[in-house]
Amino acid sequence: MPRPMRRNDRALTTEQAAEILQNGEYGILSTVSTDGQPYGVPVSFAYVGNLLYFHCAVEGHKLDNLTANPRVSFCVVGATEVLPSQFATRYESAIVFGQACELAGDEKHAGLTELLKKYSAEFMEKGEKYIDSDIEKTRVFKIDIESISGKARR
Repeated sequence: MPRPMRRNDRALTTEQAAEILQNGEYGILSTVSTDGQPYGVPVSFAYVGNLLYFHCAVEGHKLDNLTANPRVSFCVVGATEVLPSQFATRYESAIVFGQACELAGDEKHAGLTELLKKYSAEFMEKGEKYIDSDIEKTRVFKIDIESISGKARR
């Protein structure tokens, strides 16, 4: 489980953190390799219920890490504004902890459809054809969210 937030006065409610996830354009997926090396990579994602979906190539660094250890952290940064004269920044962010699990069959298709709805909603018919023709060229994962927290300075 995550540590308690140090600046609890900036803590967001679970609903506010979920809103940041819902509106986020991308997130940083953090994994750990077998030798303990952390690895954070930006990914497109869809937030649905208590799940995050993301897709990737059929091989690579993050896949090696997920195979060795499915525990992940996922961070989304929402609106930000640098305040130079105050030596500060207005920000909002949400962090999720959970387990990543690869999807197959109908679940895999459903995950890709959620990504399609988020990023290309105006091209659903064309997107569905694309999914059907290229589904074997991608791997799809869901993160079962175990905890979510948010923090903001507004």
